[in-house]
Amino acid sequence: MKKYLIIIITISTLFSCKNEAKKIETGAEVKNETTVKYPSDVIPFMDKWKILLGDGTYVDSLVNYQKDDFFYVENDGQTDWVVYKTPNSGVTSRTSSNTRTELGEKAHWIPEEGGKLTGTLKVQHVSTTGHANVSSSFSVVVGQIHSDEGHENEPLKIFYKKFPGHTKGSVFWNYEINTEGDNSGRWDYSTAVWGYDFSVKGPDETTNPEEPKDGIALGEVFSYEVNVHKGIMYLTFTSEGHDTKTFTKSLIKSDFSTQEAIPQQIIDVYASRRTPGVEREIAYTGEINYFKQGAYNQANGKSTKSETYRGDIAKQYENGSYAEVWFKEATVGPSTDPNK
Repeated sequence: MKKYLIIIITISTLFSCKNEAKKIETGAEVKNETTVKYPSDVIPFMDKWKILLGDGTYVDSLVNYQKDDFFYVENDGQTDWVVYKTPNSGVTSRTSSNTRTELGEKAHWIPEEGGKLTGTLKVQHVSTTGHANVSSSFSVVVGQIHSDEGHENEPLKIFYKKFPGHTKGSVFWNYEINTEGDNSGRWDYSTAVWGYDFSVKGPDETTNPEEPKDGIALGEVFSYEVNVHKGIMYLTFTSEGHDTKTFTKSLIKSDFSTQEAIPQQIIDVYASRRTPGVEREIAYTGEINYFKQGAYNQANGKSTKSETYRGDIAKQYENGSYAEVWFKEATVGPSTDPNK
């Protein structure tokens, strides 16, 4: 008897489930059903990337992948955005003290072959804690070219930085030399796009510089294009209400191969820390590189003295100790001739 009763209940349950499913598919309930939207639904190039999240999670298959609190989709009422969020302290890569929720390009290339990366984004948050007289405080890197051999330096890092209490922040880009000899004398030369460059900082730990007059606010949309064509890097930055800025930098012939060529900016920023070295004459010629994009948080408990709540990610998110960047459009692929 028990056996027949179990069969009857099972059949009844199956019919009930089927009927519910039909209701959801054909009835009014379908409007209330939650559909998960993945970052790969918004920016379809995710098959070309792997990702490292701020909690140390590494994933190399990003189609239909998301992770709450780190890599997911938000809608601002009009547009879907891919969110990259990372704390001041978490688990990061072997070569960095800074956490990231950042894409790494699977394809690799040398500057002579080149490639092209674009992004349209808005920075929603940078760390609100840190020392004002440390150049990397209150900043996040939103796009990179990274070397995958030699010193593994970075020919390009695109920054957004905003001091606490300021309405406007700065967008700037850094070029890190491919140091001649060992890497002890490495340095970054910084160029302002809107607002300040990397070298502008407060006079002491708690005093900010003046707010930049032509800066970019949190939540303000801007775009960048990085086009490495036949060894030359062409950069274009655009934002509504701001002048379009373009820059050109060779990745195969150094501007900094002698002591006399070292810019004053570098002497001012680095002289107290190390003796600035020179770059090899051929710069990154023949060296394997790849693109990165997302949120590479520059705040940490060590160099910037930012609050980390002993690595408690939930507390960091609650108290402003994180970086958050939203992208609505991005592309990656071969370079294009800038003269066409």
